[in-house]
Amino acid sequence: MISKSLAIKVLNAALATGGDYAELYLEESTPEIIMLENGHVESASSPQGYGCGLRILCGFRSVYGYTSDLSAKSLLALAEKLSASYAEPRKFTVEKIVSPRVKKNINISDHVRDVPVDEKINYLKEISGIISAVDPRIVRVQTGLSAGYKKIEIYNAEGPVGQHFSNEEERTRVFMIAMAAGENGIETSFSGPGASAGWSYFTNTIDYKAIAKDAGEKAIMMLTADECPSGRYTVVIKNGWGGVLFHEACGHPLEASSTSKGLSVFSESIGKPIASPCVSAWDDGTIANEWGSDNIDSEGVPTQKNELIRDGICVGFMIDRFNGRRLNMAPNGTSRRQSYKYCPTSRMSNTYIAAGKDDPEQIIKDTPLGIYVANFGGGSVDPTTGEFNFSASEAYIIRDGKICEPVKGCTLIGTGQEVLMQIDRVGNDLELGQGNCGAASGSVPVNVGQPTIRLKEITVGGRGGKLE
Repeated sequence: MISKSLAIKVLNAALATGGDYAELYLEESTPEIIMLENGHVESASSPQGYGCGLRILCGFRSVYGYTSDLSAKSLLALAEKLSASYAEPRKFTVEKIVSPRVKKNINISDHVRDVPVDEKINYLKEISGIISAVDPRIVRVQTGLSAGYKKIEIYNAEGPVGQHFSNEEERTRVFMIAMAAGENGIETSFSGPGASAGWSYFTNTIDYKAIAKDAGEKAIMMLTADECPSGRYTVVIKNGWGGVLFHEACGHPLEASSTSKGLSVFSESIGKPIASPCVSAWDDGTIANEWGSDNIDSEGVPTQKNELIRDGICVGFMIDRFNGRRLNMAPNGTSRRQSYKYCPTSRMSNTYIAAGKDDPEQIIKDTPLGIYVANFGGGSVDPTTGEFNFSASEAYIIRDGKICEPVKGCTLIGTGQEVLMQIDRVGNDLELGQGNCGAASGSVPVNVGQPTIRLKEITVGGRGGKLE
């Protein structure tokens, strides 16, 4: 997008007043969005964008700015403006740029962008028809496809020899929303499979017909569900998207953006037990073609498989370059941003509780009475205290070791510290679920995940009576 010679000039202009690190992040993006309402096309767009973000670090200080004008005049003006934040002697001059080789975790041959628009629309219409055919009580169906394409270049320097990285990101996600109406109101079911993969993933790898039918059936099922009981109960959480509870209540507090400033309940936890001994957890940005994976992070650091919890002991954080300075720890490939308009910081990628040894069916059989949570909706978490409140979009009563009647209005209430310590069974059926996570550096694609797990006891909120 710009030449190495111009990059060197901009980096040196940025470092003129004593900065000890400078970084240029250049981006070209062409997202594609197609939305259907009840089988009819509502919108189809493919806007283009490009720009550059510049960051300068000086010790524990950081300054950031961006522009959509990539001319030499504009970039040098931005560098001079930002560097005015510091007033120290120049520490070094960038003399050359090298381009290190990076291992590829994302390999795509059948790009979604090369598929004709009509073919993608017909695919969404087929999904819409499957959902609508489930039951006449389904009154509204929304389907959509969101595909993101980015070309990225990063130039950075914290010494005379700078580095240059280039990367391409391609992610696609399909949305299915079913709304059913009955005597007791309206219920909604959602599914959104996604990956850093090609078109064949969505037509052949996943069973999109079964996923669509399931979305419709779940919306109908919840129309007649009873209210969830409230109290302290044993709770079993399904594999896959159930991992959003760990992501929010425990993952965010393990990001260096919180731990480095003492704002996390886990800030001083390295080497200490924070979970049950049966719990291990990872953040892994290297899983081939997964939704949250990449080749490099937003600072040019290769993505890694980072161990967070080992047998209940906290062993690591997700660390970006800037907050790593506070922790005196090296960055580990977890610095991310939505676009050039955002300054990067530590974020999750594919974050999950590792598979255990228990048979998921046996976990249910060994639970005489409790709640089975199959899917979550919204929730809120305070990372400074770890307190969370999560609503389940799909839940059931467990009686005599069997999953029985569905219930609605189920809410799990607790803290990240509590939920980790309450896990007493971990299944062998690890699965990932796709989502988007919003934080300081914007909205980024993430996978949450876990096997089937059981919480010995947790507070369940609901409008029903006591579970018995």
